[in-house]
Amino acid sequence: MNKILRSLKVSLLHVGKANLDSTWDHDNVISAFSRLYLVVKGSGKMFHSYEEVDLRPGVLYLVPSFTYSRYRCNSNLELYYIHFLEEVGDGLSMYDLRDFFYEIAITDFELQCIKRLIQLHPKRGLKNDDPRIYDNRNIITKLEKEYNALPASKLLETQGILTFLISKFILNNPSNKTQVRSDFYEVLNHINEHLHEPLTVKDLAAKFSLSADHFSRVFQQKFGMRPSKYIQTVRIERSETLLLTTKNTLAQIAEKTGWESVSYYTRIFKKVTGKTPGQFRKNRTPL
Repeated sequence: MNKILRSLKVSLLHVGKANLDSTWDHDNVISAFSRLYLVVKGSGKMFHSYEEVDLRPGVLYLVPSFTYSRYRCNSNLELYYIHFLEEVGDGLSMYDLRDFFYEIAITDFELQCIKRLIQLHPKRGLKNDDPRIYDNRNIITKLEKEYNALPASKLLETQGILTFLISKFILNNPSNKTQVRSDFYEVLNHINEHLHEPLTVKDLAAKFSLSADHFSRVFQQKFGMRPSKYIQTVRIERSETLLLTTKNTLAQIAEKTGWESVSYYTRIFKKVTGKTPGQFRKNRTPL
């Protein structure tokens, strides 16, 4: 497995420093790339991988690709950011091969590495911190092509710095996650991006040129559950996040997570969690 991991390829998309305020309030962020955040001053909130995180100075945070996340700043937050693509082996992700920490305390050396990336790529800063502006396939493809066309010395130095920073988060034990090819990660990404819409096994199978039976069988082999069960699980988990991190009504949450009605959403939520959405929200502290 380490042999595959040694084939890690990373591509820098964005790097820079930002001064954020209360307008940095973004929900339903699911990106094809990973993020690194290093907080310099201030505080904020981040939610991903079903964990609520307080953003603190002196800490470097990792947000994996294809992960539902949410961000909020109540007053002021100064941070460095890095967006990057990664791939190992034949279309796999490094997240398939190892488990990761999501935050680490840094030394001055890591800070200097980030500053060096900005020095190497002064024009790769974001002009707008809203993910809806910069997080689209056309921009990502363009930036990746530009990165691959860099002079060899700059490309290798950037690759080395990014690989070093990523290495700080890796747990040594192999991941328990199912290893799958990238084509089925496209299925998961499609489900995440279209969770608020009607999703049927037949339509998903047709999108990937498979019969419904074959699609369901392969999906269960790879992920340990039928696609319909997976969709329901993701909808429950997404709604839990919204219950904890927003003041949305139950009707708004049901709509955002693809339930046909509030009553149906409430019934399934209670069946799965043992509580109604209202009880779940009341018993937990919101973001």
